[in-house]
Amino acid sequence: MRPLSWRCVSSLAERSHACLGISPFNSYFTSERIKNLAGWALKRFEAVHLYMPDGPTAATLEAAGYLPERAAAKSRIQCKYLRNKMVRALTELGVAEPRRIILDSNALADNVRYQELLGDVHALFERDTDFRRACLDAGRWVLEGRLSPGAMTEGRLRTAAPYLLAELPMFTHTPDIVGADASVFCYHRPPEFVERLFHRRLAWHPQSRQGFAVVTTA
Repeated sequence: MRPLSWRCVSSLAERSHACLGISPFNSYFTSERIKNLAGWALKRFEAVHLYMPDGPTAATLEAAGYLPERAAAKSRIQCKYLRNKMVRALTELGVAEPRRIILDSNALADNVRYQELLGDVHALFERDTDFRRACLDAGRWVLEGRLSPGAMTEGRLRTAAPYLLAELPMFTHTPDIVGADASVFCYHRPPEFVERLFHRRLAWHPQSRQGFAVVTTA
């Protein structure tokens, strides 16, 4: 476990809340690894959520060339499969009502603070040229393995942008979203964009009680 910047150290030390990022269509997240990650977090933090960007995943598939209807259907099937793996892992760890701590699009649709932040980050994307360019460049990481570098046109990167924009409030304002004193977002391989985010090199900043940790399992 490694804090992403010195600003993340206090949130990590507080151990108030951890949010585990679980990505669809990512072979890293096997059933065993999800269980190991969740078990690790449940032992070390007062509260834990698992975040899955299920709805925005369709945008990634569209950017990769799928028709919208096919992208939505494929995303729905994969995310249902991943959600079931999370529920099973949490149940095996003794978590009562495991769906209660899974943050997906349905859960966040009714979260007022998340929706406010999502609107803010979309507005920033439209008005701030440098921020928009950073987000589009990060889309190359999202589409890695789905498109060749030469096929990543501006249009495709814009189509993929909602995936990253949907994640940003969770990266930077989880304490507000879940009502925690402090929170650490945990992921095994953050893109360079997140490094810039937590070193405050972008127009969008994490709140003071938000940390980010690089967490891997064997």
